Amino acid sequence: MQIVLVLIAASLIVALIFLGAYLWAVKSGQYDDKFTPSIRILFDESKKEKND
Repeated sequence: MQIVLVLIAASLIVALIFLGAYLWAVKSGQYDDKFTPSIRILFDESKKEKND
């Protein structure tokens, strides 16, 4: 029974580490998309018009 408690504690620690890494990446701008808006004008819009 003790091993189950150890495994639960270890999994919570690992989950908190991943949550901290994710929050750090979001805060530092890792997921900001600065490339797509500059090339959006190059995308073909005619497919959207045909579907409407």
